[in-house]
Amino acid sequence: MSVVINKEFKSKEIELRNYITNFNSSGKLFGDGQRNKIKLFELEGKMINIKSFKIPNLINKIAYKYFRKSKAKRSFEYATTLLEKGIGTPQPVAYLENYSWLGLKDSYYASEHLETELTFRELVEIPNYPDHENILRQFTKFSFDLHEKGIEFLDHSPGNTLIKKTADTQYNFYLVDLNRMNFHDKMDFDSRMKNLSRLTPKKEMIAVMSDEYAKYYAQSSSVIFEKMWQATTEFQEKFAKKQRLKKQLKFWKS
Repeated sequence: MSVVINKEFKSKEIELRNYITNFNSSGKLFGDGQRNKIKLFELEGKMINIKSFKIPNLINKIAYKYFRKSKAKRSFEYATTLLEKGIGTPQPVAYLENYSWLGLKDSYYASEHLETELTFRELVEIPNYPDHENILRQFTKFSFDLHEKGIEFLDHSPGNTLIKKTADTQYNFYLVDLNRMNFHDKMDFDSRMKNLSRLTPKKEMIAVMSDEYAKYYAQSSSVIFEKMWQATTEFQEKFAKKQRLKKQLKFWKS
């Protein structure tokens, strides 16, 4: 077993180990738990969540032991890096990896649990959400700041940004599900636009986002819109094709 704990929570190592050891029989389930299971626990008067990652297949068991960092370790390290760069994310608490002679058995990532009003998904699904355009513009500036700092969040999708209202018209943004991320010295225009392609299929939202992005980037809003919409369309087509293939596979299996 390998355990790494944030120095601020070192005194709570016994409690953390107990939570993870008894993960299946304790804690409060958060979300549907279909892929990775997340449970809530109280620690030092704070609520934390612990994510149990799906048990890897045979190839990944070996890869995560000898060649790649586990998802839990990456999540912890990337959260630490994001906070160092001034980007919002729940505070990392710890990660734990269990190994057998063959490879990684299971892994867990513990972080602060944030109660927030919404995620980006609500902006997509509820077009008349209060203060919709203002939130969308502030989110776009947040995404621009990510790009300026060379942060390529590969899972920059609707459910992975938590949004918390801090004042009447001000919002803070927090990235979650962090195990897929690249860091660059500089991101080019194409990479920036591609990084925004998974967020929404709605053209009117892309129009607002491109208008806002153009305030900070040396390209016209029309050029940004064309590139962002092209990247979005390409992603949506690939996603639809993937879903069709999944349905066909399910049909043949049944």
